[in-house]
Amino acid sequence: MLYPLSYEGVVICESLFSHNIRLILGLKNYLIITHSKNVTIMLMKIIFYSAILLIAFLGYRSYSATPNTPKLGTKAPDFNLPNATGEMVSLASLQNKWVVLYFYPKDDTPGCTKEACSFRDDMHKLEKLNAKVIGVSVDDGKSHADFAKKYSLPFPLLTDADGSVAKKYGALTNLGVTKIAKRYTFLIGPDGVLKKTYLSVDTSKHSQQIIDDLVALSETKTS
Repeated sequence: MLYPLSYEGVVICESLFSHNIRLILGLKNYLIITHSKNVTIMLMKIIFYSAILLIAFLGYRSYSATPNTPKLGTKAPDFNLPNATGEMVSLASLQNKWVVLYFYPKDDTPGCTKEACSFRDDMHKLEKLNAKVIGVSVDDGKSHADFAKKYSLPFPLLTDADGSVAKKYGALTNLGVTKIAKRYTFLIGPDGVLKKTYLSVDTSKHSQQIIDDLVALSETKTS
């Protein structure tokens, strides 16, 4: 038997229909917004990983290139850089001393800390050999001051802000967006001549390696 649809029934049906339409439209908008967010996140990931790959490629190219370091037996490139307090330090001012000029990537990082503390602990041995230790990185004076204070470093840390000195020594890594110094060390004689170059540094043994070489060079000179 068929019953006539009441006015109230029509209203209820229309209400349910409108409600379902709103649900459908809401779901559609939700899917559009979610899709848009997912696309945005995906694009951000692509940009991020592309930047990482670019930096890695530039870093690899820089590290794999043949080091353009000064030749042994030639005058070491001069420098005039500020220490942590802003006082200028030059190679010329260190004449008549052995100079252990070491470049390092970053203050207060594990490898650089180990290397610096190793020089600190052996400072009395190095001073007996008439050697002066000089650290160089692109970090600013405040960073150097904090690093030196934290670990009681008794030698100057110089700021090579634009990496120009590191570049002279073939010790600059240029990643395009940033520059850092490579972990290279140069042993310069009292006459300003480059005696030894260290391009592969074991931070835990480097200081003792320098001491051994200084002793050997001193013995060669006196014999």
